Amino acid sequence: MLKYLPTTSRLFSRCVTSVTRTSHLQKHRFLSRMEDSVVVRCVAGEPKLTISFILDGSHRHMLRDQTEELGKVLLRIANNAARGGGQGGRAKKSKKSKAPQAAAEPVVVKLLYNGEPVSEDAENSEAWQDGMTLHIGEMRYEVQRNGPNFTRAQMPGCLLAGFPVCPRLEVEFGRLEDCELTWYKHEATISPEGDASTKEAEWVPAGNGRVFVPSNLDIGSRLKVVATPRDGARSGPPKELVSVAMVEAGPGWCTCDNRHAYTGREAGPEGLRVLSYNILADVYAQTEMSRTVLYPYCPPYALQMDYRFNLLLKELAGYRADLLCLQEVDTGVFSDSLAPALDAYGLEGTFRVKERQHEGLATFYRRSRLRLLSRHDVMISEALASDPLHSDMLERLSANPVLKDKVLHLSTTLQVSVFEKLNEPSNKLCVGNTHLYWHPKGGNVRLVQMGVALQHLSHVIQQEAPGAAFIFCGDFNSTPDSGVCQLIQGGLVPDSHPDWVSSGPEEALPMELRSPLPPLLSACGDPAYTNYVGGFHGVLDYVFLQPDSLEVDQVIPMPTHEEVTSHQALPSVAHPSDHIALVCDLRFRP
Repeated sequence: MLKYLPTTSRLFSRCVTSVTRTSHLQKHRFLSRMEDSVVVRCVAGEPKLTISFILDGSHRHMLRDQTEELGKVLLRIANNAARGGGQGGRAKKSKKSKAPQAAAEPVVVKLLYNGEPVSEDAENSEAWQDGMTLHIGEMRYEVQRNGPNFTRAQMPGCLLAGFPVCPRLEVEFGRLEDCELTWYKHEATISPEGDASTKEAEWVPAGNGRVFVPSNLDIGSRLKVVATPRDGARSGPPKELVSVAMVEAGPGWCTCDNRHAYTGREAGPEGLRVLSYNILADVYAQTEMSRTVLYPYCPPYALQMDYRFNLLLKELAGYRADLLCLQEVDTGVFSDSLAPALDAYGLEGTFRVKERQHEGLATFYRRSRLRLLSRHDVMISEALASDPLHSDMLERLSANPVLKDKVLHLSTTLQVSVFEKLNEPSNKLCVGNTHLYWHPKGGNVRLVQMGVALQHLSHVIQQEAPGAAFIFCGDFNSTPDSGVCQLIQGGLVPDSHPDWVSSGPEEALPMELRSPLPPLLSACGDPAYTNYVGGFHGVLDYVFLQPDSLEVDQVIPMPTHEEVTSHQALPSVAHPSDHIALVCDLRFRP
């Protein structure tokens, strides 16, 4: 630990004390504004509105009907002010006598706009507007309607040195990108008297911004963030969040670290960095089977989502991708953790949950590079059963009722998004993201699912984005020699392909299946594997592209075999999933 001479220590302590008052000053400034403001929350569709202000040092909070006449509210405020004493000449009691003094004149309460009274017949929802002034006796309050406010503010439960920390924030009437965050760390310092044996805990300024990365020097410290909600120049009440957990030592080296050497910068203006990643849903990682059979080599704490999310956020942020297609995303993880954290890195996300399950697909895109034009997500079984586009496949599938019933009861989902490139609006892009049926003997089911998916994708491109480039990402649960890959890359699967009988004669349904799209190219080539667990390793994940409209600029190298197996298999203390992210840089062909 660094030691300071007494004079330096006193100077250092005074500096720390001065700057750590910042959070208190922020609160004081806001409370000062509150004393001169009346804060109104009025949302269309809600029956009530709230009116909050400070009178005689006490917070007043009123819940009123939006359709109520303004005059009734003003009368209620006047009666409360008269009973409360203080401003406006209300009746008071003498300190020497219990008998009240002579009653003061009633408090005058009115709402003005440009110096003119607002009609007391106006409804509350129309009367309380920005720029108006509420007069309560001699007091003046500026009306702030629907000011920025945090509806949720929470620190993560696990903090690791060297890994980004991003609080979970939800703001009403504001924009997260406008919010101000100031970070502090709690550490022991030498006392002002210079006695090294006497320690005092101080909140030391640590940084600004929506993301903070603690260092090894912060191990053992708690973190605090003071967050102020904003909407442009408007601001709301600050929230002070203190971590329950202390910063712990991270795992050190991670499997993504060497890969990040190739993604230190975003893709160039002509390029587009694409990622596909099955992040391992928490709902699967926390089962007894996962802990004892699938991943017995992984310490239980490293299977916890609080821990894994640290690794995942560092990995995703470090790739600086423009387009991220994620599979096995828990519903809660998307809304509570992933979406707000990646928003801090400039990424917008969409989510499609699997019916009857608690996980699904997420597609994130960089707001500064892409604009989302439309979404066309489907559950494959529902589309097959109800969309005339797939009537031929449904009729052919009816020849085997057992297989048909299995396919129609699966919740496999296809996420389809159409984008335009902001710096080249003429360049449209259709992106598919899916996670096919998992069973090792389900090749026939996956072929049917892929046939439906390709038909739907072709229809979207023709109807919504003619001439758009096409990228298809996901965990296809299919090896390179599978019928699914042959259909995507070759355009045709014959009825003799072994996948048609993969689940036995009862579910066999040989058929010739053609793709409605031209053959696609595997953008990341032929890696040795994308999934590596104790009992299996192989390629299951892909980024496919349309080669006549897109070309590959760069493929981010996969981790070495030594890196993947440094903790036996995946997931591990150094890798958050049993899959490996595929990352590549693409560009539109002229």
